[in-house]
Amino acid sequence: MTADSPERRPDIDQLMRAHAASTQRLKRVLGLVLVVVAALGFVLARGYLQHGEQGPSYKIAEARRGDLTVKVTATGTLQPLDQVDVGIEVSGTIETVLVDYNDRVTTGQVLARLDTTQLAARTRMSEAALVLARARVRDAEATVAETQAKLRRSRQLLEKHLTAPEDFDTVQAAAQRADAGLAVARAQVEQSQGQLDADNRSLQKAVIHAPIDGIVLKRQVEPGQTVAATLQTPVLFTIAQNLKQMELHVNVDEADVGQVREGQIAQFTVDAYSNRMFPATITQVRYLPQTVQGVVTYETLLSVDNSELLLRPGMTATADITVREVKDVLLVPNAALRFTPPRPRAADTRNIVSKLMPGPPRQAARGPAPNTESTKQPQVWTLQSGKLVPVVVTPGATDGVMTEVTGGGLVAGAELVTDVATPARKP
Repeated sequence: MTADSPERRPDIDQLMRAHAASTQRLKRVLGLVLVVVAALGFVLARGYLQHGEQGPSYKIAEARRGDLTVKVTATGTLQPLDQVDVGIEVSGTIETVLVDYNDRVTTGQVLARLDTTQLAARTRMSEAALVLARARVRDAEATVAETQAKLRRSRQLLEKHLTAPEDFDTVQAAAQRADAGLAVARAQVEQSQGQLDADNRSLQKAVIHAPIDGIVLKRQVEPGQTVAATLQTPVLFTIAQNLKQMELHVNVDEADVGQVREGQIAQFTVDAYSNRMFPATITQVRYLPQTVQGVVTYETLLSVDNSELLLRPGMTATADITVREVKDVLLVPNAALRFTPPRPRAADTRNIVSKLMPGPPRQAARGPAPNTESTKQPQVWTLQSGKLVPVVVTPGATDGVMTEVTGGGLVAGAELVTDVATPARKP
């Protein structure tokens, strides 16, 4: 069978028709792909060009006139104005305790008593010793009187040569010993009297009295407890004087202490009444530094009126001390003073194809920002005809959010740049 046989011709025609149909389908697909690529390139080029033509947008805030209060914040604790630790100077066993926590006491009120059995016995012994010493004085006085009489008679006999000088010396020595014995007896009386006084004082100190009017903050003793006052006075009670007047002790940071003065007013809060502000006034700024983990602070005392008795000793407080107030001044946001304009981009002269084609990465812009001479001074930036214009100002008081400024010709209502706005992404 040859290649030109009639049986093979139909197969060749079918193959040629199938090949032609496949070629047509490929052309249509390629054409569609080219159309999509062209449309996508057009959209990207248009967006790129539009983005390159538009400048950055900015966040704007206005300068305004108003009042400004500068405050220093410090934390501390509330303390009683006067607090006394009540101790005991004698040893013994507690017999009774007559007060408890939060009891109000007055000066001289009995708080507790010791068992005075041993103290009373010791006092009676001292009284007896005093009686004995006084009796010895009387005995010594009689002996002195007797020896003085013998001495006078012996002297008379010696003058008449009726006695030997040795006998006179013996009588004279006896008289001197009698005088010395009387001095010893009298000293023993003083010693016994002193011991009796000491025992009486110990007996009196066995009853503990309140030294001031106030409130019992702490009770550290129970009936039957033994206390020893040999080396250190044991503390039995802690009494706080009038809690209607208290002190707030706060620690002011060394960076702020130069602004704090006596007489400045403050307001503080405590956790127990978080929605209420309590007034206070600075009474003392101490010079002694306190260093904790390298942080230096200075203790500052504030007087507090606690007439309602809401505040309690030991409460933690956060105080805002008013150190400066200015009225009707020009205020600008601190963000406007911190703003630094972005560096301008170099002009892009490439054609659209070059812009669409990927190229080597660009290097970051180098060199100083514009207007470096003016940035050495505090300044704010305004927009004039779409361009940033610096305005040099002189800052004053600040509360951390707004700052008082003068100079530069700024007026209330002037629009100031605070930041570069970030464009929102389209969905």
